[in-house]
Order: sequence, then structure tokens, then C-alpha cells
Amino acid sequence: MAQLLGSWRRHGSRQGAADLAAGVRLLVLDGRLPAGTGLPPEREVAAALDVSRTMVAAAWERLRADGLVVSRRGAGSWTALPRDTRRGEYDDSLDGLRPVIDLARAVPSSVAGVAEVAEAALPRLATELRGHGYYEQGLPELRERIAARYTERGLPTSADEILVTNGAHHGLALALRLLVGPGDRVLVEQPTYPNAIEAVRAAHALPVPVAMTDDGWDLDAVEATLRQAAPRLAYLIVDFQNPTGHQLTESARARLGAALRRARTPVVVDETQVELDLRAEPVPLPPLGAFAGDLVLATGSAGKSHWGGLRIGWVRASAELVDRLLAARRGLDLGTPVFEQLVLAELLGAPPAPLRERRATLAAQRDVLVDAVRAECPDWSFLVPDGGLSLWCRLPGPVSTRISAVAQNFGVRVVPGSFFAVHGGLERWLRLPYVRPAEELVEAVRRLSQAAASVAETRAPTAGDGLIPVT
Repeated sequence: MAQLLGSWRRHGSRQGAADLAAGVRLLVLDGRLPAGTGLPPEREVAAALDVSRTMVAAAWERLRADGLVVSRRGAGSWTALPRDTRRGEYDDSLDGLRPVIDLARAVPSSVAGVAEVAEAALPRLATELRGHGYYEQGLPELRERIAARYTERGLPTSADEILVTNGAHHGLALALRLLVGPGDRVLVEQPTYPNAIEAVRAAHALPVPVAMTDDGWDLDAVEATLRQAAPRLAYLIVDFQNPTGHQLTESARARLGAALRRARTPVVVDETQVELDLRAEPVPLPPLGAFAGDLVLATGSAGKSHWGGLRIGWVRASAELVDRLLAARRGLDLGTPVFEQLVLAELLGAPPAPLRERRATLAAQRDVLVDAVRAECPDWSFLVPDGGLSLWCRLPGPVSTRISAVAQNFGVRVVPGSFFAVHGGLERWLRLPYVRPAEELVEAVRRLSQAAASVAETRAPTAGDGLIPVT
């Protein structure tokens, strides 16, 4: 315990009991002293910390009052969690405890009408049952409708240039399998989507981060990295970037496309959030493929726009590259489930009302989250994004990992900034998705403010560089 506490004394001898209680409180709430851990006798704690037994007793009394320590005569003392901060999924009707609010997944629930469309697709499924059911490149009707969307956005596309996948992440994995070898470099933004970092590493490649600025992309740094690191592939999110929410302007797309052409560097462009423009008057921008040509492999998905449970995505690339991706795919899987493709084809051919409703709902939830953070955490700063699914909040200190750890015991799950970095760090940042109902968002921010106050109360020392190593 003495080793875990470290430099626990912060306010001098007169407040020693309060400092000791605060140190133990943090150990309990972030899980380093899990609930039920037996505590040493007060005399032993006093000897190990070189303090009086009276101080230890006073600290224990504070913790008992907070519900963090339970004592029983003859049985000793052990750690506990107060009833309103226990972690787990629980039912209000059973024990009155608050349910956990999950802000770790930036994924909304289904748009309206998916169940009805799935029911309407059943007759089509009956027809498909007469065949073998294998569409390695994807259902022709679905590829036609995806291609039409790219054409409408300013990038003429045919069905031969579409490969249907099991989600956008599957498309990235295929591109890595085809284009990258062990030890090759892959340029990525920092921060970026955490699972993309893991996919690059799983391909035994080296992610090379280029830091984003408060205003978006540092194209000077991108161009320098393309020249100096000579990456075999790049992975970028130019529409409502995850997690920052930035969108690359049309002029910047032209500059980036020219840089990619000069370096002859293929790029996977993640377009999973391109449909989530939350402005009252959306501003459609041409895809990056309109500026970088056949170097671009655009990956899209129904996960954010319609429903993640469909597990349907696609790659838009040149017909020659699609053929090569198909050859690479045969070592992984032999196609995407037909029924889900039928459902998505129907959704893409339906009127756009459900997507308009989705955008309006997300915009309202974003505004609720913005107001809640400003009220409960006034020292957190952020830019209000024009689209996407989350706020990227700058914290007043390097405490992101600590807050995310402690927050679980206050009934909210949130991903620390370090998850969005190649080598850890970003401890002054926290991603807050606005995909939950408004009342849950307000309650989640209230709990986060409590967790942040708990971390601040301990005033535990940080590493000299302000970074916390994350494994």
C-alpha cells in the first residue's frame, strides 16, 4: 500500500489524514485496491508510512464515512465501493443502483425502418436461396447503388469499382494485406481511430503518426512525412475525422491529392462518417479520389449511417485494384452475407428521410452534450464539430487515463486520449461521443465531473513529461 500511495502527502502535516484518505480513495476508485481488498492493521500502515496511528485512524474514519472502507470488530477492514458508484451493468428495479452509461462506443442505434426493410427483403431472400449465395465482389444491385452515391458526390464510379466487405474495417484489413509488408511504414493522423492503429500493427507494419493541429491537418508535415518516411500506405479520415471532428476543405484536398500523387503513395480514406454532416445546410465536398485518382481506396460502412449490426461496408477503388483485393480476400473469407446486402440495398434505395432524421437527432444530442460539458466541466475546452459523432475535449491537465479509470466506478465508460495515439500520450484529451439520448448525456457528464473532481482531489503526482504509459 505504501508503494502504491507514493508521494501522497500534499498539504503538510495538518491535513495528513485528509491527504492519506484522498490517496487511498484514488487507489480504490481506479481499481488498484479493488473492492474487498483486506487492509493492513492501522499500526502496520502507520509504521510503513512513518506517521502516527492516530492519523491513519482518522483517514480510515473519513473513508468509512464515504463508504470506501468497511470495518467489523474482530474481522478487520477492507475496501468497498459506495452504492452509487459501483461498476457494472445493473437493473434499477433490483437494487436501486444506476446503470452504466457507455461512452466508449461512438456508434448510434439503428435508424428508423431497418426492421421493416428487413421484412420487405425476405421475398428477395427466397429468390436468392435458389442459387449458391456466393457474391465475392458483392451483390450487383448493392454495388450499383453504392457506385451511384459516389457519382452523385462528384466521383464517377461504376459497379466494377466497388467491393462489398464486412464493414469498413474489413476493407482496411484487405488493403493492408495487399499493399503492405512486414516493417513497411503506414502514415496515419494523430489522433486517429484506435482500431486502425491495431490493424496496421497486426499487419506487422509501422504506423507513422502526423500530428493534427487545433485547426485540422498539418499538410506541411504530411508532405514532409511522405518525402522522408516513404510510407507504403496512408490511412486518413478527411470527413469529420475520428475523434477530432475536423473536415478537410476542398482546396486542402486538392493539395493533399497532389502530394500523394507526387509520392505515389496509396491511401485508404475512411468515409464511415461522411453521411453525418450536421449543419442545417450540409456542404458536400468531392471525395479525395477526385483529386488523387486511382491511389485512393475509399472505405465506407453502414455502421454509422444506418446500423452497426448490419456489418456491411465497401471499398471504392479502381477496377484493377478491386480485382487484386478480391484475390487477396480469398485467403480471409469468400464474401459478405447475402441477406444483409439485400437489406442495405433496400435502405440505400429508400427515401432519405431516415438519414435526415438521424442527422437532426445527432445535432440535437451534440448541442445537449456541449451545454452539459460547459456547465459541469467549465475548464474543459473543445471545438463544436460540424459533423461526426463526438467531441474531442482538451482537459486542464494530463489526467485522461486517470479520469477514464475512475469514471467506471461512477457508472460511465469513456476512452482515454492515449487510445487514439500511436505511442500513447494525448493525456490532456478525452473523446465524448454524443450518440446516447439527451438525458443520458447530461447524466454521463455529471458523473464525469465527479470522477474528474475525485482525481483532482488527490492531486497525485504525474510523470515529468506529463505522459502516462499505456499498454
